[in-house]
Amino acid sequence: MKQYKINVNGTFYEVSIEEVDASEIKASAPAAPAAEEKTVTAPAGGEKVNAPMPGNILSVNIKVGDVVKAGQVALILEAMKMENEIMVPCDGTVTAVAVNQGATVESGAFLFSIG
Repeated sequence: MKQYKINVNGTFYEVSIEEVDASEIKASAPAAPAAEEKTVTAPAGGEKVNAPMPGNILSVNIKVGDVVKAGQVALILEAMKMENEIMVPCDGTVTAVAVNQGATVESGAFLFSIG
């Protein structure tokens, strides 16, 4: 076993590192199955809006049936500690909303549609 002193932002830590033989390394346990995701698809026709980046939904300002105007803030997407306003792309009526406040979305995920 080897002893090391490590400096992290001005604080020193003492660590011990043990060298192991490759034959001692156990195979990792199989990964847990991914949580089942609910898939919401947009209705045919209309303007579909997808997430421009991965992040967390902080607020949803629209609901199905709302009449909206182009440029209206539909929802707030937090990505890298920045709040990004996702705007309504055109005038119309909200036909689908696929996310809720607190949801985590991936880049390209369907958010809502305007008919």
